[in-house]
Amino acid sequence: DYVVVKMIPDNRLPPRHLHSVHTGKTFAVIKWESPYDSPDQDMLYAVAVKDLVRKTDKIYKVKSRNSTVEYTIKKLEPGGKYHVIVQLGNMSKESSMKINTVPLSAPDALKIITENDHILLFWKSLALKESNFNESRGYEIHMFDSLMNITAYLGNTTENFFKVSNLKIGHNYSFTVQARCLYGGQMCGEPATLLYDELGTGEDSSATKSGRPTDVAAVVVPVLFVLLVTLGIGFVVLYMRHRRLQNSFTAFANSHYSSRLGSAIFSSGDDLGDEDDEAPMITGFSDDVPMVIA
Repeated sequence: DYVVVKMIPDNRLPPRHLHSVHTGKTFAVIKWESPYDSPDQDMLYAVAVKDLVRKTDKIYKVKSRNSTVEYTIKKLEPGGKYHVIVQLGNMSKESSMKINTVPLSAPDALKIITENDHILLFWKSLALKESNFNESRGYEIHMFDSLMNITAYLGNTTENFFKVSNLKIGHNYSFTVQARCLYGGQMCGEPATLLYDELGTGEDSSATKSGRPTDVAAVVVPVLFVLLVTLGIGFVVLYMRHRRLQNSFTAFANSHYSSRLGSAIFSSGDDLGDEDDEAPMITGFSDDVPMVIA
């Protein structure tokens, strides 16, 4: 034996299984089930969104006959905190949940460039990849000193660089750059972090990771200078030898120059040998032969 029982719908019950399906930077998709199965008519829901940061409220109306209802809440802010309440339009019991939207991304390509008595932090603009970011909002910079275990707020800027001075020798620092926090520091972007740890070796504040190319240059430049000096000396020696050979040849040619012929005359070694053979041998003079001097 069995009996069929039909329950009377109770519109005072709250929506069931309210939860978040997906949360982005500026929207959130939520889902819930009707207070009872298989509604036989359209049901009007009130979706209240309370901004916990700005302290504002918005109410949306959703009508559906489905047992499962999915709704997208739009025009939210990145990094925001919200309290969502869903109930039937007759102000029945409610279901609620909290939502935190995705914050803005961290700035890309954060790097350090050293100067004489300070360092410069550089990064790429967030506007290149975040359509919801306006440069007028700016960035804020924090510094953590691991030796003192202190975090300091350095300031904010609307540029893509920031100057940091008065760093202490022997201290290790971590710098963070993020989209500027709004409304009392509750709505911030993701931070980009860079460790500045070269000072631990006892070097002065100009030594950073980007300072390594300077150390390499300090070795390469003297070597190149020595090579250039060596090449210069080599060229001078070659030039002097060339001048010496040229002068010797000129002197030799001048010694064999014939003004009558207008040219230089050179004889081979064989000719010189023949002339020596044909020349009469000079012998001594006899005492009885008079010498005549003209």
